[in-house]
Amino acid sequence: MKYLITGGAGFVGSHLAEILLAGGHEVFVIDNLSTGSLKNIEHLKENKKFHCVIDTVMNGSVVGDLTYKCDVIFHLAAAVGVRKIIDSPVETIETNVHGTETVLKAAEKEKKIVLIASTSEVYGKSTKDVFNEKDDSIMGSTTKSRWSYACSKAIDEFLALAYLKEKGLPVIITRLFNTVGPRQTGMYGMVIPNFVRQALEGKPITVFGDGSQTRCFTYVTDVVKALIRLSELKPSIGQVFNIGAKEQVTITELAKIIKEKTSSKSEIVYVPYDEAYETGFEDMLRRMPDISKLEKHIGYKPEYNLGRTLDLIIEYFRKNKDFE
Repeated sequence: MKYLITGGAGFVGSHLAEILLAGGHEVFVIDNLSTGSLKNIEHLKENKKFHCVIDTVMNGSVVGDLTYKCDVIFHLAAAVGVRKIIDSPVETIETNVHGTETVLKAAEKEKKIVLIASTSEVYGKSTKDVFNEKDDSIMGSTTKSRWSYACSKAIDEFLALAYLKEKGLPVIITRLFNTVGPRQTGMYGMVIPNFVRQALEGKPITVFGDGSQTRCFTYVTDVVKALIRLSELKPSIGQVFNIGAKEQVTITELAKIIKEKTSSKSEIVYVPYDEAYETGFEDMLRRMPDISKLEKHIGYKPEYNLGRTLDLIIEYFRKNKDFE
């Protein structure tokens, strides 16, 4: 098989490329390196079945050429991270919406399968304990730039499903919940890389908000294996799937676990959201996925629990001193 990964030099994209190549497939990657890095794919360059194009996913001619060469498209290119979203709202919206539009138009010409990597953020401000694929999206005010990412990804989903309905394009939508692992950077606000780096450097571990918010962290290998399996099954087409884990942890608990695992003397400090991001910043109190649909569809079961996940990330950071 020949696969195209948009955003393939990013954290998730590079792991996806790695596993596809290990399976003997040919992989084409496009990335503008705005949040991705050549370091993430350096170890793949010697593989003759790996091809990388440095360009924006909004370049229709380049995306069209790559789409023509491939059988399946994994559309991962997007603005990511709370810090990136707050600091660059125009880039966030344009990249997410226009980038997805470009990919779908190219895929429609060739009738290629497109798997869209969406996000748990599309559930918005909902206060449910567990999120199901059929749940409503409850978005915040347009005056809060924090919600621009969620809204842009929701539009991506609407647009993809519209292409399916109106033009017969085979699309699959996946909503990723807090995917973590080696090669993820804390530069744009990702919590675990930031906590690990702070703990290893003996700096204060900064918890934003009061630390009572809960998250379910999923190891990247579990996520990309699910993405690949979904793309292989025809019944996946037209469906929306949560991809995540069930093990919940509060952010305060997470900070304490990382401090203990790293034998760090760092102090845990709390930073108000208004100070960390922007005035009036809003967050989701809980973000736990209902993964029963994915379990039934592909027999999904995460192989990595939180403890093992953190051990692997800490080991990676210890080996790679250039944390950012």
